[in-house]
Amino acid sequence: MTDPGSAVIGILSDTHGWLHPNVFHYLQDVDLILHAGDVGQVALLDELAAVAPVRAVWGNVDGWDLRHPYPEHDLFEVAGVRFWMTHIAGRPGRWQRGMGKKLAEDPPDVFVCGHSHILQIERVPELGGMLFLNPGAAGRQGFQQVKTMVRLHIAEGRCQQAEVVHLDGEKEG
Repeated sequence: MTDPGSAVIGILSDTHGWLHPNVFHYLQDVDLILHAGDVGQVALLDELAAVAPVRAVWGNVDGWDLRHPYPEHDLFEVAGVRFWMTHIAGRPGRWQRGMGKKLAEDPPDVFVCGHSHILQIERVPELGGMLFLNPGAAGRQGFQQVKTMVRLHIAEGRCQQAEVVHLDGEKEG
């Protein structure tokens, strides 16, 4: 990151041990990669780390090899923006595992989760305008018909743009 108030973050989830070949094209200029669980194998994170620094959480399909070095919940800050990442959380209005209460106590600026394989990006007004971000699934396993990831642009300490990337096609602004 050349400017401490800006960053481009590549966000993916639910790879289940397989990286789409187009992932590397869309990650080539990112400052950080986030993987929101169901990684599948540690070697996949090693491949991503060759491109940019990686933060990851484990998901329900991940074994001890991923649960030992990676947390279930990760709270951190990038370019002045507070993040919370976990795998299973539900979604706004339908939180799981008590997440609604936990988020209400101290909502981050951006909440990243996976698990559903459903791409969803929305502001949550009742949680201070928190950005809810589920990048969908980038892997082959699951019911999703489109493999997706997200590129999140931060500038001046704020989320400026979320690009949805269809890994079999093009990205949307």
